[in-house]
Amino acid sequence: MMIYFVLLLVMTLLGSVASLSLKKASGSGSLIGLLKNVNLYVGGFLYLSSAVLNIYILRHMDYSVVLPLTSITYIWTMILSYMILKEKITKKKILGVFFIIAGAVLISL
Repeated sequence: MMIYFVLLLVMTLLGSVASLSLKKASGSGSLIGLLKNVNLYVGGFLYLSSAVLNIYILRHMDYSVVLPLTSITYIWTMILSYMILKEKITKKKILGVFFIIAGAVLISL
C-alpha cells in the first residue's frame, strides 16, 4: 500500500511541475509563439503522465482517499513557485499548507 502513496506523491509533483511549465509557456505573447514554446508540450506531457498515474492509483486505492490527497499538489506548487518564480511565502500560505497536511493525514488514516 505504501507504494501507492509514493506514486500519489509523484503524481502530485508531476501535476505541479506541469502547471509551472504551462505558466512559463503563457508568457509567449502570441498563439504562434505559444505553439513554438517547448514548455507548452512539456506541461501537456506531464499533465498526461499525471492523469495516467492517477488512473493507475485509483485502481488500487479508494477514490475518497485519492482525491483529497491530490491537494498535496498545492504544497508542491507553493514550493516550486517560491524556488523558481521567486514568489513570496506568506503566513497565510503556510497556515493553508498546515491545514492541507493535517487533512491529508486524517484522510489517509
